[in-house]
Amino acid sequence: MDMRRLVGQNVMRIRLEKGLTQEQFSDISGFSQQYLSGLERGKRNPTIVTLYELAKALEVSHVDLVRPPVSRSKRQS
Repeated sequence: MDMRRLVGQNVMRIRLEKGLTQEQFSDISGFSQQYLSGLERGKRNPTIVTLYELAKALEVSHVDLVRPPVSRSKRQS
C-alpha cells in the first residue's frame, strides 16, 4: 500500500473517531485545512516531524498514523 494513502486514511479515521471536522482539526493541529485535505487524500508526503505533530494533536502515537489496518480475519480471531 502507498504510505501517503495509508497515513491519510489513518489520519482521517482517527480524526472522525474523535468527532473532529477538518476545520476543527486544523485549529488544533496548526496545519491548514487545505493541507489536511490533501494529506487525507494521499496527495501530501508528510515529514517525520509533521507525523509527530499530527499524532500529538490527535492524542495518539505517531505509530498509529503509519500502522496498516488490521484485516477482518485477524480482528475476528
